[in-house]
Amino acid sequence: MIKDRFLLGIISGFLGNVAKNIIDEVSVKKKISQRSFRSTAAGVFVSKKSEAQNINGQILGNLFDFGMASIGGVFIVELLSKRGRDHLITKGIVTGISMGSFITFILSAIPSNKVKPTDAASNLSYMLSHAVYGLVTIITASMLGHISIFDSKPTNDYLPPTFETTEENS
Repeated sequence: MIKDRFLLGIISGFLGNVAKNIIDEVSVKKKISQRSFRSTAAGVFVSKKSEAQNINGQILGNLFDFGMASIGGVFIVELLSKRGRDHLITKGIVTGISMGSFITFILSAIPSNKVKPTDAASNLSYMLSHAVYGLVTIITASMLGHISIFDSKPTNDYLPPTFETTEENS
């Protein structure tokens, strides 16, 4: 069990991103998506599509992608710490889609990005893969995190609870 929120977030985000990349690769191979998410991420840093798709561009895109996934993992662990570990599926999917949509929006809004996808299928594929990211990240964090990480102090400690929380039932 991992007792450090930051480390838990990095590990959970990394594992969630591995799952996201698998979905993304399948989507590219089946020609559902025009290009991988890492190519789109690399397009922020390079000036040509061919540069984003060569080995150096792919490494650059992966570093950006896994860095953002780790930050997202830390955010998800904080969310679980503050809001509890109930409704993991809903929290994971909504958080993953929200984070992925925001990142995709930022990548697409940068005028210098020559690799951004413009078709609906690619963007829907990104949303699906980010939903998987959120789901895997939140479940991993919940499973690997020590119970003390999720035992946050109540915001009002002067009123007794009216019913047991999910953490007290465990």
